[in-house]
Amino acid sequence: MDVGIVGLGIMGGSIARNLLERGHAVAGVDLDPARREAFAGAGGRLVETPAALVGDCAVVLTSLPSEAALAAVSDALAEAIGEAGTRTVVCELSTMPIAAKEAARQRLEAAGAVVLDCPLSGTGAQAVTRDLVVYASGDRAGFEIAEPALTDFARRVVHVGAYGNGTRMKLVANLLVAIHNVATAEAMALAESCGLSLKDVIDVVSDGAGGSRIFSLRAPLMAETRYTPATMKLDVWMKDMKVIGELLAEGGVEAPLFAASLPVYEAAIRDVGPENDTAAVFEVLRPARRG
Repeated sequence: MDVGIVGLGIMGGSIARNLLERGHAVAGVDLDPARREAFAGAGGRLVETPAALVGDCAVVLTSLPSEAALAAVSDALAEAIGEAGTRTVVCELSTMPIAAKEAARQRLEAAGAVVLDCPLSGTGAQAVTRDLVVYASGDRAGFEIAEPALTDFARRVVHVGAYGNGTRMKLVANLLVAIHNVATAEAMALAESCGLSLKDVIDVVSDGAGGSRIFSLRAPLMAETRYTPATMKLDVWMKDMKVIGELLAEGGVEAPLFAASLPVYEAAIRDVGPENDTAAVFEVLRPARRG
């Protein structure tokens, strides 16, 4: 099918390439010249505005960096959909507060669109290899229209119920990611202090009871102190941490491990830099750096 993508960054750019490789006609828009060039080089059709996607694309995917961007893109798409009179299915892939997602849904549905909340579980590196899980939520008929496109850039697509449940599921998963990443850094720091080969630690621990998906993804980056290009930038991740914290507060849930992880990420931003991968929390904890 014809698919439009608004946002060709770490996630959106990889999604676009996977869709192109599987035979979809993909049109995309992004403000960054380098991202636009990479997308065009992969065979994508560049357009100048989100509104230009409406009419040609049965499904439009939005992968955006902020609530402000989501609001602006929703307004632009809604105006174009209203004028064209199409039943475009808009799949919002970003991790945002539920209130922001709901505002986008109301704006777009008022114009005649079908809107799905479809956040993604996985890193930028996983997006490259189609190792993502899509937590889709919202209108079932709209989901069935979008599902072929979603399936072609992910290893699993699940429909988790009413609109907004996708984001709720993603925040539950990301709470675990936040803790597992810092736990991985602690384990790697202990291994380094003991004089163990970090390569051996990764090989042995990954296959045992202490292993996790995050350990397998981030421990190699820690061992090589390789934090750029980031699969998830620290500053972007902190946006997710804020949203998780808000949902915990709303539900009155105590989360001591999540709370303990927050200062470690803040220290990594301060000491290593916000553009680095979240694996850089290792630099906060390792004795070699602190000494």
